[in-house]
Amino acid sequence: MKLVLNILLVLVLGGLVYGFYLQNLGDSNGQIIIGISVLVIAFVFMPLFIFHRYKNKNLKDFTFDNYRKELEEHRKKEDNN
Repeated sequence: MKLVLNILLVLVLGGLVYGFYLQNLGDSNGQIIIGISVLVIAFVFMPLFIFHRYKNKNLKDFTFDNYRKELEEHRKKEDNN
């Protein structure tokens, strides 16, 4: 998966660079290539990256439940003083 993400990132960045190069030359296809590259980043690369990073994680570790409990306990202690 990591290899796929790296290859996809290089291809997308290459597409962006090539699109800006074409746009600088005055070719209207440069804007199309830039747009397709941005869409691939948003709808293909980013979901794959997020899936790869969080596939074996416990999502309860990323919530504010523990922080909320500590904040309530701290407030109770302040009210008692």
